[in-house]
Amino acid sequence: MDKNKINKKAVCVLSGGMDSTLSTYLAQNDGYEIIALHFNYGQRTEHKELECFRNICIELNIKEKYEINIPFFTQIGASALTDNSIDVPVDGIEAGVPITYVPFRNGIFLSIAAAIAEKHSAGAIFIGVVEEDSSGYPDCSDTFIEKMENSINQGTRDETKITIKTPLVHMTKEAIVKKSILLSIPLHLTWSCYKNEKKACGVCDSCRLRLKGFSLAGKIDAIPYE
Repeated sequence: MDKNKINKKAVCVLSGGMDSTLSTYLAQNDGYEIIALHFNYGQRTEHKELECFRNICIELNIKEKYEINIPFFTQIGASALTDNSIDVPVDGIEAGVPITYVPFRNGIFLSIAAAIAEKHSAGAIFIGVVEEDSSGYPDCSDTFIEKMENSINQGTRDETKITIKTPLVHMTKEAIVKKSILLSIPLHLTWSCYKNEKKACGVCDSCRLRLKGFSLAGKIDAIPYE
């Protein structure tokens, strides 16, 4: 077996959602040793997402993992995900950047992931951003990821070479569901709802995208819905 293949490591940003879970599985299938990274940032479904993260790490037998707390997102507010005074939209996907966008969230996540990758001499960061079928977030685009990768490599040691991998960026939710089922990924252990932790609301942007993906794939979502 190729020694380099054995030793290659990747930091995987794993929210506990469907997209980041598939991204992490793809990294492991590609021969990477996974360092799982989860963020508690005051999101409404923080406890459920953490539970999902831990369960997925067990499924994948991931030993190296980080659970990072970022409390300042609730302090600055400006997003329905982190500010309880702002209602999560339930009337369909908005035009433009929706109120569920958390300011520069993926930029901050990737910066922390880069620090962890440099510590572990990992050559890759996997993040499950989806451009085509996303909710219109500006930090989910190819252009943004490319510029973040350039900045990370400019701001780290010369010997640190990090590639940001976005295997889902041009996939639709339908394709994500089909690929996940093909790989026997336990989607019932993932969570997408922006509002609830016990039963998914079924009407927020994230639930709508998830349910649409399952419907187009001809499959039934096993998580509980209201």
